[in-house]
Amino acid sequence: MRHSLFFAASAIALLTAGATVAQSAVDARLGEEVRGRLEENDARTRGENAYRYDDYRVQLRAGQRLQAELRSDDFDAYLEVFAEGETARAALASDDDAAGELNARLRFTAPQAGRYIVRARTFAGLETGDYVLALSERPAVRAPRPGRIAIGRDVTGRLTSNDAEDDDGRVYDAYAFRAAAGERVAIRLDSDDFDAVLRVGRMVGGSFVQLAENDDGGNSGLNARLIFTAPEAGEYVVQATAYSDGAEGGYRLSLEQGPPPPETRPAVIGEEIRGRLTDASRVSDSGAPSDLYRFTGREGQRVAISLNADRFDTYLELFDANHNSLATDDDSGGDLNARLTYVLPQDGDYLVEARAFSSGEGAYTLKIEEVAPPPPPAAIAFGQTVDGELADGDATDDEGRLYDAYGFSGTEGQRVQAVMRSGDFDAYLQIGAAGDGFSVLASDDDGLGQGTDARLTFTLPSTGDYVLRARPWARDSQGLYSLEFIDLGGEPTPGSLLVGSTARGTLSERDAITDDGIYYDAYRFRAKAEEKLRFTMIAPSFDALVEVGEERDGEFVSLAQDDDGLSDTHARLNWTAPRDGLYVVRARSYGPNATGDYVLMVERQP
Repeated sequence: MRHSLFFAASAIALLTAGATVAQSAVDARLGEEVRGRLEENDARTRGENAYRYDDYRVQLRAGQRLQAELRSDDFDAYLEVFAEGETARAALASDDDAAGELNARLRFTAPQAGRYIVRARTFAGLETGDYVLALSERPAVRAPRPGRIAIGRDVTGRLTSNDAEDDDGRVYDAYAFRAAAGERVAIRLDSDDFDAVLRVGRMVGGSFVQLAENDDGGNSGLNARLIFTAPEAGEYVVQATAYSDGAEGGYRLSLEQGPPPPETRPAVIGEEIRGRLTDASRVSDSGAPSDLYRFTGREGQRVAISLNADRFDTYLELFDANHNSLATDDDSGGDLNARLTYVLPQDGDYLVEARAFSSGEGAYTLKIEEVAPPPPPAAIAFGQTVDGELADGDATDDEGRLYDAYGFSGTEGQRVQAVMRSGDFDAYLQIGAAGDGFSVLASDDDGLGQGTDARLTFTLPSTGDYVLRARPWARDSQGLYSLEFIDLGGEPTPGSLLVGSTARGTLSERDAITDDGIYYDAYRFRAKAEEKLRFTMIAPSFDALVEVGEERDGEFVSLAQDDDGLSDTHARLNWTAPRDGLYVVRARSYGPNATGDYVLMVERQP
């Protein structure tokens, strides 16, 4: 990474270009402009969608509004923002082309005081090139004074570039209305010019606090529909906006008295309910037959709600007591059954809607259970083998599968491998970043190639703490397992090989591995344009395959390969170099998981 920093206002240089450690974030301040360059030795991710990046660290106050703009003539610019230490997790905000012409502009409001990472990167690929990153603070803004609208009335308006903007840069118009406690209001936003979005909330300290939102409600195409129940008497604000940045055009907003609250049936956490949807069932706001249940929960309680049926595709939706949607699920229960797990935000009543995904009738089973919060992961050390058992009482994931969790620490670029074997169930492995919630970074089902055992090899994207989950593939499976955890070190670099020489090697589980689970050794060699070479690979213990390619932007690009050119299991490849240059030959197996000795010969064709 080469970079220099300038004050945007004065253009006075603060830091001239210089080499840095690729994985270290550079401290930056709002009001600065960074002139940088992505280079061959900069940090990069691994895998099929690899990209290069530079990281910058900024200190933000709670509520502070950041704008970052990344411009480059050399690559498609992309911006991301992360909380410091959480770059292995999903970005808090990202942008591709908001600044136009493949340039990126990102707007982000810090949810809390702390240090954040602004990542300047390519959209995809390992291009290099110059860029300019401008960091600035968007001034704090108070929401504009809303217009007035009464229940039973409508208003026409137009979104323009001169309207107020939200934190995502989308323009909006705001209208205030009054409602009594528990009053239900049907709100519609129609537009022929843009994909309509409705938001309802209250003004608190000059800021808009959202209570409900809808994009494409009901069967209304790209128009928005929302039935809002006022939690208390007072003034509320509805925002009329568009789904996409920069969208403009006319709209019609209407407020009507909403339908009476649907009748609810009582439900108790821990009990199973058997019900049936018929043509006489109430119709949900989505237009599908449904039943609505009410249960009481407490703040911080983690509940799992499952809906199973044999005759229709089930769908679940969880609401608060005022019928504002909190969570939905379609097929997480498997076999077109629905299951959602949710941590209740406060003491009180909650509503569960049981219905078909689109339409359907028949018997169903609904169950609301309290599930324990995920336990802290047990520590696992590199080189350790754990004998474990999945049994009733163990932690369950959001899809209801049992799992054991193991925590470990690693460094950026480190390769780790976990092998899970079980004679009782189909083993499945997942790796995620440590922290609140679990977001899967990599997973494996049958990578060991020996029946239903799993092997997961993963290159850590950043230095930090991670969690390894050992679980079954199928729901309701349990039993004994063994888990082996291995440090494979850094990614192996190719050796070198002269034309006319012979390499003797061994494929092992510590070698480089493809996404398909195939081990290989790599050797660099030089060839002249039109030079005719022959590669011969003999391997007594596996089906040999020899592959020639070249490195482009740090990725291997295959040019030619041979499997059985010498015999049924030995390879011979005749190849002509397309140009002068440095090439790579891979000595590998035809299929995954093969190891053993081999001989590789490189010679000029006779």
